[in-house]
Amino acid sequence: MCGINGLITNKSNININEALNKMNDKIIHRGPDSQGVFSYNKNGINIGIGMRRLSIIDIESGDQPIFSDNQNLILVFNGEIYNYLELKKQLIEEFDINFKTSSDTEVIIHLYDKYGVKSFSMLDGMFAFSLVDKKKNKIFIARDFFGEKPLYYIKDDSTIIWASELKSIRKAIKKDLVISKRALSLYFQLTYIPAPYSIFEDVFKLEPNKFIEIDLDSLNLKINPIEDYNKDKNYSGISFNDAKKVNHDLVMKSIESRSISDVPLGTFLSGGVDSSIVSLGLSKLSNVKIDTFSMGFEKKTFDETNKSKLVAKLIGSNHHEFIVTNKSMASDSNDVILNYDEPFADSSALPTYMVSKLASNNVKVALTGDGGDEVYGGYNKYYIGMLNSKYTKYISNKSHSKVLKFSNNFIKSSNDDRGVKHKIKKLLNSISYQNDYYLNIISLGFKKNDLTSLLKEEYIVNDVLNQLIQFPVKSLSDFREVDRKISLEGDMLVKVDRASMLNSLECRAPFLNKEIWNFTNNLPDKFLLNGFDKKILLKESFKQYFPKQFLDKSKKGFSVPVGDWLRDIFKDELLSFTESEFLIKQGIFKFEYIRLLVDNHISGKEDNTFKVWTFYCFQKWYKNIF
Repeated sequence: MCGINGLITNKSNININEALNKMNDKIIHRGPDSQGVFSYNKNGINIGIGMRRLSIIDIESGDQPIFSDNQNLILVFNGEIYNYLELKKQLIEEFDINFKTSSDTEVIIHLYDKYGVKSFSMLDGMFAFSLVDKKKNKIFIARDFFGEKPLYYIKDDSTIIWASELKSIRKAIKKDLVISKRALSLYFQLTYIPAPYSIFEDVFKLEPNKFIEIDLDSLNLKINPIEDYNKDKNYSGISFNDAKKVNHDLVMKSIESRSISDVPLGTFLSGGVDSSIVSLGLSKLSNVKIDTFSMGFEKKTFDETNKSKLVAKLIGSNHHEFIVTNKSMASDSNDVILNYDEPFADSSALPTYMVSKLASNNVKVALTGDGGDEVYGGYNKYYIGMLNSKYTKYISNKSHSKVLKFSNNFIKSSNDDRGVKHKIKKLLNSISYQNDYYLNIISLGFKKNDLTSLLKEEYIVNDVLNQLIQFPVKSLSDFREVDRKISLEGDMLVKVDRASMLNSLECRAPFLNKEIWNFTNNLPDKFLLNGFDKKILLKESFKQYFPKQFLDKSKKGFSVPVGDWLRDIFKDELLSFTESEFLIKQGIFKFEYIRLLVDNHISGKEDNTFKVWTFYCFQKWYKNIF
């Protein structure tokens, strides 16, 4: 696990090694063990790549950049390739290659040498890498299938810069960056900014499962999909019982591949279905007690440590637990929120950072249950198609307007408890008569119609979320694909990557496996979600290992009581962001709406947790940048 950087320019006044070293210094937390830089000049073009390394596999000889035997290929790599031993064996058998290291990085370079860009689809793992091909005079920059590892880039006529984190690009860029209005609209709806956008104009994120091809003669930049040349197994007509067996074996195989490490590893254990299965699987594959890590909260409605303790006892792990208090959260929140480089309002980033900090004191790698809900249909929001169909069948659009007005006036909660009232309001505000209900349900901050009240007219870009999703969203398969491309890449994986890497901890997600994804995509929806029964296949595949009905218990997720914290430990700073002088100078928001929104929340008149937290995180980022 590492962080990578790169810079290409035809400007002669740039010291490329100095620039790369400065970019590396900004991400030292991603790779505190070592760093490397490679640069050269060809035909007046300065070309350089750099990286910081966190040593996980081949600690002694895995430093980067790594070179091919003829020195024509140079690679820097961030991530892990889980099938590298299989690929290495294949390369040795077919081409009699003599490997100089035990690293997965060297496998990538030999694989490209023999198969070209087709080799990118052969990789099972999480990655972002830069590969210089001197013979072709090109650079290839690739990102993994799910987008587990980040990659930002910016280009103008004379310079191309790319990096694992935005802070490195900001360090290297020589011009002022301007807020992207498209990204702003996306952020306030989703609470995060998905690829290809970033908060700044002209700075983009490489989308998952794509690669950049840069021609070093013309500085032309082209983005290509990573085509899948592997033939997927045909599971059409498979019975549910057979699917359970296949799924069980695929999950165990994935856990095993994600547990290859030359350093200690453990698991995040929340007590939910996904983390419990991963923890159990790792314990079965390990010949020693594994370490498990969980978080709890002072506020008992958010605390679920009883579930994680039960699983820890069941599998006999060395269990570590930390209870989050207002005091402990206040001391770290500033660093956590600002480390994302962009506005990012997933409040579970805070406990993710805390559990990563706890784990990093004992291990360098942690397996997580991330992706289980997307792969197996585990979110409550996946009910929305069925509920929207039933509701709109009996309630007219005109009547719905009256229901909405009633709910907004009378179904109010003054407390951040994520209870029944919150769920009813969320459902009612997601109902659509134009079949865009799924876009509504994933808008965790402000709904599209709220933006006209929140933002000044010049900052509103209409239908940017609709334009991001280029296909009809009607079935469970559609919902899951939207989540893979939007929510996973822009929210879940960003949260875990930045929070864990800030603690120099590598996180691996066994459910984020292309083979498992393709398998579940070939199954009938009813194997995953049937009525209100979620994640059926996964639970049935592993229920024999757990107490009866344990996997059927409801789970809150990694929720934190930020609504209460906004009235307490964050209150003074929040109010400073609503001062008229600050808002007028900023020129983005409508003053009256913001003050009413915040005042109603702080006074307890109405719980506006998600909207206020989204606003607070943006203002915190803005004040730090500008």
